[in-house]
Parts: sequence; structure tokens; C-alpha cells
Amino acid sequence: MFERTAVVGSASGLHARPASLFVQAAGRQPVRVTVARDGGAPVDTRSLLSVLALGARHGDTLTLRAEGEGAEAAVEELAALLATDLDAREQV
Repeated sequence: MFERTAVVGSASGLHARPASLFVQAAGRQPVRVTVARDGGAPVDTRSLLSVLALGARHGDTLTLRAEGEGAEAAVEELAALLATDLDAREQV
């Protein structure tokens, strides 16, 4: 299992647009990745409603986890995306 923490970089947190971009990127990964807030239950990164339900705000630390071939690359890519201000970007 590969695990990494990331700090939410989007100025407005993981609201609809940043969460949607994050979920789309998660759907392109070869392995299932989960994300959790500190002390919370992990949710599937491919579920928009689950990611939105985290209520993650700018500066919150989230933990990403995955298992299997490609887990490290998948987690690293999604962690980098979380750390980016997705509201400031035109495309991902």
C-alpha cells in the first residue's frame, strides 16, 4: 500500500469545479485511490459526491492511499493535483 498526505491548494477548497477535476483525474488512474480527512473514513476518489462530502477546505490535509501496480504514481499524481489551486487553472 502506498500512502501520502497532501494539503488542499484550491483557494475555495474542494467545491464543485476542483472536486470534479480531481475526480476526473482519479478515474484515469489504473488503481483505486481513496482519500480521507484527518481521522475520517476514506472515500473513493472516483465518486464526486463522496469527495464533495469531505468538505475539504483550503489548507486542509488529506490522506491518499492506493494498492497495486501503479499505486505510487497514481497517488503522487492526485496529491500534486490536490496541492494545486484548481480554481486558478483553465485546464488540468
